[in-house]
Amino acid sequence: MRAYVFSEWTKKAEIKEVSIPTPGRGEVLIKIGGAGACHSDLHIMHEWTPETFPPAGGMKLPFTLGHENAGWIEAGDIPPGMEKGSAVVVSPTWSCGNCASCRAGATNYCEQDGVLTGGLGRDGGFADYMIAPAHTLVPISKIEPWQAAPLTDAGLTSYHAVKRCLPKLTPDTAVVVIGVGGLGHFAIEFLRELSAAKIIAIDRDENALKVAKDRGAGICLKSDETVPERVHEATSGLGAMVVMDFVGIDSTMLMATQIVRRRGEIIVVGMGGGVLPFQNGLIPYGCSLTYTLGGSTSELFEVVALAESGRIKPHIERFPLEDIDEVYERLHNNEISGRAVLVP
Repeated sequence: MRAYVFSEWTKKAEIKEVSIPTPGRGEVLIKIGGAGACHSDLHIMHEWTPETFPPAGGMKLPFTLGHENAGWIEAGDIPPGMEKGSAVVVSPTWSCGNCASCRAGATNYCEQDGVLTGGLGRDGGFADYMIAPAHTLVPISKIEPWQAAPLTDAGLTSYHAVKRCLPKLTPDTAVVVIGVGGLGHFAIEFLRELSAAKIIAIDRDENALKVAKDRGAGICLKSDETVPERVHEATSGLGAMVVMDFVGIDSTMLMATQIVRRRGEIIVVGMGGGVLPFQNGLIPYGCSLTYTLGGSTSELFEVVALAESGRIKPHIERFPLEDIDEVYERLHNNEISGRAVLVP
């Protein structure tokens, strides 16, 4: 079968012919129907090494990339209620199941070292088939696998970040989303469906802002030096109760501190490698800074339910697997609108 294999740090992956894997105990073989392309894959291929990004030290090369995966069950220890041919998405949370976080249902914050996931240290979905733990499968029935694949990371990650700040988002508050691309456009939809706060979208790309407006953003601002003033004008001088940064570079993190209000929250989701030097007066009194990771498997069930009910509609560009290098080039150049999905 074909697989997009990452074999050497700071070198791009390549499509190779490999054997179809055999599922072991508690595992299922998935025939891939769609796998999403993520900016973090660019970090993996071109930036990260065990020295520059310590969490990468647990990843054993080579492995197949692709951590947003959906398809059909082919064989293995099939979970109850499913059968061969059942359509599923694969949760990116391959947790230990035994630590305190896992027992509390926060599987995305598993505390066990060395637990890797498909596409991030173990073979992922940029292939014709992949292996996944049976407990990570979530059934889908009303959408196609290629439509569902981005729900597993872009959707789940933004949903988890939105869900944790909902208690702060009363009807008299505002929430700002910085970066409304692959993840941020999901956040706009979740905020529209789950909160009554005023939604403000910020991005440097006009097309991304158009998507954000279509998805429910009430105010769309092009990212420049006037943003702090304009956000305060839109919030009666108070600032936003929640600022969600889906970019995570120096300038966006600093912007977040300039537009958040007292007792507010800054949630950094983007992995842009930014640094925010903390000092007295940098953020308003009572404000918290949070860094989130993915979402739990139980939250993925909720994301799927929102998608299958039609309440959210991922913005997807679809490509054949053989175009993967071109897709990553376009992703690097910010030429992908929404989420790119590769289909074998």
